[in-house]
Amino acid sequence: MKSIRYSRTNRSKGAEINMAPLLDMVFILLIFFVVTTSFVKESGVDVQRPVAKTAITKEKASMIIGVTAPGVIFIEGKSIDVRSVRTRMERFLAETPEGSVVVVADKKSETGIVVQILDACRLAGVKNISVAAKKTA
Repeated sequence: MKSIRYSRTNRSKGAEINMAPLLDMVFILLIFFVVTTSFVKESGVDVQRPVAKTAITKEKASMIIGVTAPGVIFIEGKSIDVRSVRTRMERFLAETPEGSVVVVADKKSETGIVVQILDACRLAGVKNISVAAKKTA
């Protein structure tokens, strides 16, 4: 008789789901995605890129330097002087040793400023520098 009562009382109890392992797994996945995400430092300015037939898409760019038509340089949404590009790139390389830099210059900007930026990046020790262009269709 005890076995019938025991089984009836067990059936009346609802099934419980332990949520602790599920929450642990969600937090582990969240930490994984935050750690593996690469953060791109945008220039913060919209420019008209020049057109090139040989332009290729670059997957990884850690720092983007923008140059407007009047020659104003933007890094992370702030305008900076061409003389401070080298120190900014040295600081960037200290944070991201394998980082790459993309110079996004307006098609009406002066070539001299772009060359000064490229030179400052090389003097700072940046190994991977590119100049952005729009690919023709």
